[in-house]
Amino acid sequence: MIIYIDMDEVLCDFKGTYRVLRKLVPSLEFPQQKAEFWTRLNPVENAIDSVNILRKKYDVYILSSPSYMNPASYSGKRIWIEEHFDLEFTKKLILCRNKGLLRGDILIDDYTKGNGQENFEGRLIHFGGNNFSTWKEVIKELIWYIII
Repeated sequence: MIIYIDMDEVLCDFKGTYRVLRKLVPSLEFPQQKAEFWTRLNPVENAIDSVNILRKKYDVYILSSPSYMNPASYSGKRIWIEEHFDLEFTKKLILCRNKGLLRGDILIDDYTKGNGQENFEGRLIHFGGNNFSTWKEVIKELIWYIII
């Protein structure tokens, strides 16, 4: 089974880091334009452990839509994956603005449309939605796949 996992607001706390930096440095209108912004994002609660559980059984990829207006997001996402997982997992980082182009079984994303999620042919798990607001809920749902 192939599982794709989005980064911002699924693996890492983009919005929280953005809010903190805007408060600390009000003159910095777009903190995400700083290269170090991307590498300093905090992981979402239980995200790292949950992804590592899935990696043991499945073919897991990180599928993120980078900011085409911000080249630092490309390298920052790559560095973040290595720092929070390992170098080997960076080989499974896919940066793509249209997630509907990829084939797989499951896409875990905080958006249901906008970057091709609506055209993904597998199952879309809406992270942060009513049924999957935490990684514990996602793992609980996917445990049946893990057992089989």
